[in-house]
Amino acid sequence: MHARVTVNPEGDPVMDVENRSIEFIPHGERYGTPKRLFTIWFSANMQVTALVVGTLGIVAGMSLAWTLVALVVGNVIGTIFMAAHSAQGPHLGIPQMIQSRAQFGVYGAALPLVIVTLAYVLFVAADGVVMRESIKSIYPMSDNAAIIVFGALTFVISYIGYELIHRFGATMTVLSILVFAATALILVFSPHVHVTLQTAKHGFSVGAFNLVVAQAASWTLGFGPYVADYSRYLPDSVRTRDTFWYTYLGGLLGSLAVMVLGAVLATVSTSVVNDPGTAIAALFGGWARPALIVIVLGVLVFNVLSLYSAYMSSVTIFSGFRSMTRIRRSTKFGVLFLLFAVSTWIAIATQYHFSDYFADILNAQIYVLVPWSSINLVDYYLVRRGAYSVKDMYDARGQYGTFNYKTIAIYCAGFASTLPFMDLSFYHSYFAKLIGADVSWIPSLLVPGVLYYVTFGLRARTARNVVAVEHDAMQPH
Repeated sequence: MHARVTVNPEGDPVMDVENRSIEFIPHGERYGTPKRLFTIWFSANMQVTALVVGTLGIVAGMSLAWTLVALVVGNVIGTIFMAAHSAQGPHLGIPQMIQSRAQFGVYGAALPLVIVTLAYVLFVAADGVVMRESIKSIYPMSDNAAIIVFGALTFVISYIGYELIHRFGATMTVLSILVFAATALILVFSPHVHVTLQTAKHGFSVGAFNLVVAQAASWTLGFGPYVADYSRYLPDSVRTRDTFWYTYLGGLLGSLAVMVLGAVLATVSTSVVNDPGTAIAALFGGWARPALIVIVLGVLVFNVLSLYSAYMSSVTIFSGFRSMTRIRRSTKFGVLFLLFAVSTWIAIATQYHFSDYFADILNAQIYVLVPWSSINLVDYYLVRRGAYSVKDMYDARGQYGTFNYKTIAIYCAGFASTLPFMDLSFYHSYFAKLIGADVSWIPSLLVPGVLYYVTFGLRARTARNVVAVEHDAMQPH
């Protein structure tokens, strides 16, 4: 079953259900170029779920100009960390969260993995709710049926896997540019829009500014735990800077462009906040239905990434305890179907009080995913500097052991550092009320990263210096 990748006479991979999942991708099966990373991350970001993030500053009463500044700051910063994770894929050839075993231990990695799986199941559920009305506008059906249809499409594409996901992303890059560029042109040539923008009375708010920066940064930081899953098939000869920049530019340009459009639309009409898909399609008149189809498919790309990566994370959990290096197709089907069923149930159950639910997801992923991201990046770039034993990541008796309790304690400290800054629908911390926004992404990046480097990095640096001194002493003079 785990044969080499089949290619056609032109050397392109043949579309088939992906055979590999959590295992190392052999060098003979590596293919593609870093350019694919631009289209997959551009399309994943240029869609209406990200567009909603762009509306937050306007809804909070801030001017369009200051909202745009905050969006730029948040996206520029957050995407750096996302792209840094992506650069690990070609070098290691394994899924992102498998690599976490080097920091947390083969069994200990289950802690962030459970949290990552839950986070992406919630995102799959959220997308189903966001697209419900748009799907019903394309073809009349009940609310629940619309959510189920969207989830089923997500399940099928996720099951086929890596190659289809990349091709889907490339196609949607073109289609999304056409629809959102057309939307921008309609706004530019609309007299009503010009009048509204000129007469809008909004000012600056420290709280609203911090809110937009945090949510924009959170959006791109959230891709960290799975971004390398979509670069792991690239040849290891690919330069790290190419992987980084194609990912960075794709993610940044896609998210920033659509968030800016969201801010403009929210200034003109509040309808885009509650139902962005149909609000945009309404601008196209007789072409509303084709525009809606593209909008729904755009969110489908992001939904597929979330479900596929929830699957990768969940099987990484139990495979670590069972010393598994491969996952059968039947197991893949069963796990994916279970995740699809759970996310669909959550979407149906929460669909009528979705606004708070979506805001809480964006905030919660900062608390639980960003500390992991900080630890992972410090370990990869500063402590081990890319030197890992892939074989030992699948063996609890290897050098990474079962549990790394120091790393787990650092992760918990990273989470604890967010408590004084949390801002949720049911809990508002002291500093969140004082500042007027949740800025916990800052301590959740800094605290675990610094603690991890102090705990492991200085010792590793000392060991490297000792080796260098011993090596020099052995040289003839």
